[in-house]
Amino acid sequence: MAKWNLPGGARIALSIVVNVEEGSEMSITQGDRGPEVVDELGVALHKPVRNYANESNYLYGLKAGAPRIMKLLDEHKIRATFTAAAQALEKAPDLTKAIVAGGHEVCSHGWRWVHQFHMDEEQEREFIRKAVSSIEKTTGTRPTGWLSRYLLTDNTRRLLVEEGFTYHMDDFSDDRPFWDTDYEKPILILPYALDSNDMKMWTAPSLTPADWLQYAVDTLDWLYWEGKDDPQMMSFGLHLRIIGRPGRIGYLEKFLQHVTTMPDVWIATRQEIAENWMAQNPAPQ
Repeated sequence: MAKWNLPGGARIALSIVVNVEEGSEMSITQGDRGPEVVDELGVALHKPVRNYANESNYLYGLKAGAPRIMKLLDEHKIRATFTAAAQALEKAPDLTKAIVAGGHEVCSHGWRWVHQFHMDEEQEREFIRKAVSSIEKTTGTRPTGWLSRYLLTDNTRRLLVEEGFTYHMDDFSDDRPFWDTDYEKPILILPYALDSNDMKMWTAPSLTPADWLQYAVDTLDWLYWEGKDDPQMMSFGLHLRIIGRPGRIGYLEKFLQHVTTMPDVWIATRQEIAENWMAQNPAPQ
C-alpha cells in the first residue's frame, strides 16, 4: 500500500462534492429525445413532452437550494469541490460568482448533465473540450478533474489524458487515490462514493434525512478509525435540489458540525487531495 501522509498528521481527507446539474439536464427544448428521467417522484416520461413539474424541481436547486448550501459552507469556512456541468454554470452566473469568490474548486461534470456512453470518440472529445472551454470562461480557471454522468465509454479516460486532465472521479473501487497507468500518460483516480451521496434520498425514498446523516457519520467515523494507521479519503456527495430542501438542509449542518469539531480531519478540495497524493506518490513511469 502506498504511503500517504496528510497535512497536520490528519487521519482522513474529507472531500465534500457539490453537484451542479440544474439547467443542463435532459429536455426536449434542447433537442433531446425526451425530458429528464431523474425525478424525485420517479415519474420517468419516455415521451417527447416537457415535464414542467420536474423542470421546476431542478430550478428549485438554483433558486432556494444553492443559497442554503453556500451559506453553510461559508459559515463553517469549508472549501468544497463543485462538480459542475458547464452549461449549468453559464445559466447561473450568480452561483458561479459565489463559487469562485468562496475559493471552491470547479471540477467538470460534462458540458451538459447527459450521458456520454452513446457518443463516438470524436463526439466525446468535442463534449470534453466544450466543457473545458466553458468552465474556464465562466470561472477563470481550467478544470483539472472530470466526473461523468455515471456511464462512460472505453475512450473516456484516454481522452481525458490527451486533454490534459489530472484526475478522474468515475470510479468506486477504493477509499484512497491510485494511478491508472493504462494510457500514454498516467492519470490519477480519485474514487467517488454513491452510498454516502444525498441522491440516495431520491433513489431510496424510505431513507430519511436522519438515516442518511447517520450513515454519513458512521462512514466518517469508521474511516477516521482506520486512518490512525493509514489515512483514508471520504467522498461526500451533495445536490442543490436534494440537500437544499428545508427538511434536509439541517442534516447537512449537523454533519458539518460533527466533522468540524473532530481533530485530525483534513477537509480539502479534490484538487488539493490530488496534489498532496502526487507529491508523495509520483506517477509511475
